[in-house]
Amino acid sequence: MKTCLSMLVVCLAFTVSSAQAATEQQNKMATCNKEATGKKGDERKAFMKECLSKKPAEEPKPAMNSQQNKMATCNKEAAGKKGDERKQFMSECLKAK
Repeated sequence: MKTCLSMLVVCLAFTVSSAQAATEQQNKMATCNKEATGKKGDERKAFMKECLSKKPAEEPKPAMNSQQNKMATCNKEAAGKKGDERKQFMSECLKAK
């Protein structure tokens, strides 16, 4: 019974992951098809090959907010300080800026 249930879980996980991959590929194909409008023959083939082989762009990292900037700056300035001296410095630095 456990083996049967384990196999069912594995099959279900595989089906979900391959369905998601198929959807992403279908979306990519649809996008490339729209962009290839008006191209014919070898020009279209070359365009589609290049378009479909492109990797998706990475999402940009969010910019640091002002508190994160303060923390980064104060951390650099606190280099070499340890213990209570560092704590006090960081506290004053973060309040001041």
